[in-house]
Amino acid sequence: MSDYDDVWLVIPAYNEGTVIADVVENARKVFPNIVVVDDGSSDDSAESILTTGAHLVRHPVNLGQGAALQTGLSYALKQPGAEYFATFDADGQHQTPDVEKMVELLRADAADVVLGSRFIEQTGEVPWIKRVVLRTAATVSPTARKLNLTDSHNGLRVLNRKAAAQLRITMNGMAHASEIVAFLASSGLRVTEVPVDILYTEYSRAKGQSLINGVNILFDISLRERARK
Repeated sequence: MSDYDDVWLVIPAYNEGTVIADVVENARKVFPNIVVVDDGSSDDSAESILTTGAHLVRHPVNLGQGAALQTGLSYALKQPGAEYFATFDADGQHQTPDVEKMVELLRADAADVVLGSRFIEQTGEVPWIKRVVLRTAATVSPTARKLNLTDSHNGLRVLNRKAAAQLRITMNGMAHASEIVAFLASSGLRVTEVPVDILYTEYSRAKGQSLINGVNILFDISLRERARK
C-alpha cells in the first residue's frame, strides 16, 4: 500500500520514447497509479510505456496535448479509489516532491485545485524567452488576473475529484492551458498557486515552448477574450 493510492498522475506523451520510461519509473517510486496517453506517437513511446507498469491509453492519431489530458483524466476518473489527479509532463521537467506537497494541500481541504508556478520563487532557471512569454500571458489574460495567477501555462496541476469531474478540455493543442484557466476563473472552485521546481534539461529545452508557440498562446488568449465580449 502507498500513501498515494488515491492519486493518479496523467501524463500526455508524443514522441517521448527516449525519456518516457525513465520519467514514469521515477514517478512510480512515489505514485503507483499513472496513466500515460500516447498521443499518436510515431516512435517507440508506447512500447517504452508498457515496460513501466503504467496504464497505457493510445490515440491512433496525434490530437494534441489538450485532447491527451482530457482522455487521461476521463480514464483516471473511472478508476476505483481515485480522488486526486495530477497533470504531469512526459519530458522530465516536473518533480514528484512538488506533486506531493500539492496533494497535501488538497487533502487538507485548502483548495480544490493547486497550480504550479515558476515565478512565485524565481530561481533564474526559466529561459528568458519563455519567461517573457509566460509572464506576459499571465498579465494580459483577464481570467489569469482574476485568479491572481503568476504562471497561467504551467502544466503541473493537481485537482480533487470535484474539480476534475467538472473540467472539460475541448481545445486540443497547447491552447488548452488558457481554456483550463478560463474554466477555473468561472467555476467557483477554490484555486491556489504554489512554487514548483522545473528541471530544464537539454532534452526538455529542445522539446519545450518555442517563441512561435508562445506568440500563438498570446494570440489565442486575445481571440478568446475578444469572443467573450
